[in-house]
Amino acid sequence: MELATVALFLVAGFASLFMAWVIGAGSSGATPFAPAVGANAIPTMRAAFVVGLFGFAGAVTQGSNVSEAVGRGLVGGVSLPAVGVIVALLIGATLMAVGIRTGYPIATAFTVTGAVIGVGLALGGTPVWPKYQQIGAVWALTPFVGGGIAYGIARLLPRSDVPERSSVPLLAGLVGGVLANVEFTFLGPDGGPGSLVALGQRTLGIDGTTAGLGLSLAVALFVAGIVRWDVGRDETGALRRVLLALGSLVAFSAGGSQVGLAVGPLLPLLDEVGAVSPVVVLLGGGLGMLVGSWTGAPRMIKSLSQDYSSLGPRRSIAALVPSFLIAQVAVLLGVPVSFNEIVVSAIIGSGAAVGGGGAISARKILYTVGAWVGSFVLAFVLGYGTLAVVQLA
Repeated sequence: MELATVALFLVAGFASLFMAWVIGAGSSGATPFAPAVGANAIPTMRAAFVVGLFGFAGAVTQGSNVSEAVGRGLVGGVSLPAVGVIVALLIGATLMAVGIRTGYPIATAFTVTGAVIGVGLALGGTPVWPKYQQIGAVWALTPFVGGGIAYGIARLLPRSDVPERSSVPLLAGLVGGVLANVEFTFLGPDGGPGSLVALGQRTLGIDGTTAGLGLSLAVALFVAGIVRWDVGRDETGALRRVLLALGSLVAFSAGGSQVGLAVGPLLPLLDEVGAVSPVVVLLGGGLGMLVGSWTGAPRMIKSLSQDYSSLGPRRSIAALVPSFLIAQVAVLLGVPVSFNEIVVSAIIGSGAAVGGGGAISARKILYTVGAWVGSFVLAFVLGYGTLAVVQLA
């Protein structure tokens, strides 16, 4: 391999690490624990430390689906060369860094997706319309689904006729049942992806849909029972512990989704080299996000926890439950999704349920939505234009 080619590969790798750091410092490092910090359940610096650990775990065990979609599923007919990877990642990371600097949550998924599509089309690739439709549907529905579920939960929890010794364990059991069915790397047969339920079925020697549903229900009831006991013993402490557990699961899901935005564009380069395992790349991306969460996330955590809504433990739980569910759906589908969009929408929904419009900064929301849309368009234009200029040169 020529020296110039090696240099380009190294620069692409550094660009990927920089993107991973920016993601950890921004969306995946800030949004999962923002509701918990807003509810005074955990200090900002401790939240950044915990979210980094869970984000790293999610990147390694759930990062392959979104990485594959970003690396090979957004543009047909071409593979991004090293120059294209560098351009796409630097554009996405630069726009994210601007968001971190200004305190506004620029959507990572929008910037990277826009840049990769722009670069790919400039190289002569063809649009992959089915994937765009899937991504667009998830992006468009997320605020309504996430905000709506959060609104409903936030309206339910304070009701006197629905005691928290019943409602909170029910929510926890739902999350536990879903978690038992999500896929993790290395849990499947021969070290492939698989769920805890599938692992349990193989261990017990049972198969079939009915057996899977039975195991899922058993997990849900087990989790609900523990939380019900905890709520009856210490309601205030139990709410805090449920909130922190949900924040950890959302951080884990963020790692599984967001790492693909940093390392996905590298996958076509790995096809050329053939000597680097995708698992190693996921590890590198996870470490970059870990460092980003520990060093850069506190600013964004503070911005999200204080500027959007004053949340208590109940509204924070209401925000994190749909955040976890939507994140896992996106990971399953291999859709790059913005955790800023997911969590901010849920925060708005939970805040509106109790505080009405006065609990939400309308001006902040307007700027945020504008940043989401504008970042995708700007990333696409910059990606397409930069590659067009490079090709002319």
